[in-house]
Amino acid sequence: MQEAAARRAPERGAGSREEILRVATEEFAEKGLAGARVDEIAARTRTSKRMIYYYFGSKEALYVACLEEAYARIRALENALRLDHLPPVPALVRMVEHTFDYHVQHPDFVRLVMNENLERGRYIARSERIRGLNVSVIENLRRILERGAAEGVFRPGVDPLQLHATISALCFHVVGNRHTFGTIFGFDPCAPENLARRRREVVRTVLAAVLTPAAAAATEPAGHGA
Repeated sequence: MQEAAARRAPERGAGSREEILRVATEEFAEKGLAGARVDEIAARTRTSKRMIYYYFGSKEALYVACLEEAYARIRALENALRLDHLPPVPALVRMVEHTFDYHVQHPDFVRLVMNENLERGRYIARSERIRGLNVSVIENLRRILERGAAEGVFRPGVDPLQLHATISALCFHVVGNRHTFGTIFGFDPCAPENLARRRREVVRTVLAAVLTPAAAAATEPAGHGA
């Protein structure tokens, strides 16, 4: 609990709520909830703890807000892909490529999710918003799969939640396991040429899970970019 003074209006010229969220996300991703310090977030945003508590109320609430913002961002970008305007196979390829690229370009998202899993998901469980935000990714996949099944290119009955789990796992691995995997096997998974190869392999793996035999024979996944 914070003092009542923390709820007064913010001082002039202090960091914005968006800037606080950005910096806090970096801190929580790097250090986890226990290791991150509100003092450091305040210093990096050139504001005060009072300002942070004015906006968010507590360190834990700030952490939940960072999780909400992280999921809101990836889901909003997915929805902007306009996948309903693409045929089913290119739509699924675009979704997979986008998910892969997002994880690579936003390693703090991966680390934030990893840290929340160490917390056993207890802070995500506090957020109705996060549950609502993530409905869209399943519905997007469901529509793609239904269109593909109707056209005879995807197997009928593919579970969109299971497919989402597969896509997430494949895309998460390249960032989340970069250092252990790279050290054990003697290469950098995030070097450009390795990322390009892995991206193609992820697309191939996902398509292999859903394509009918006839569609698989007619599809050339490697042609979908690097």
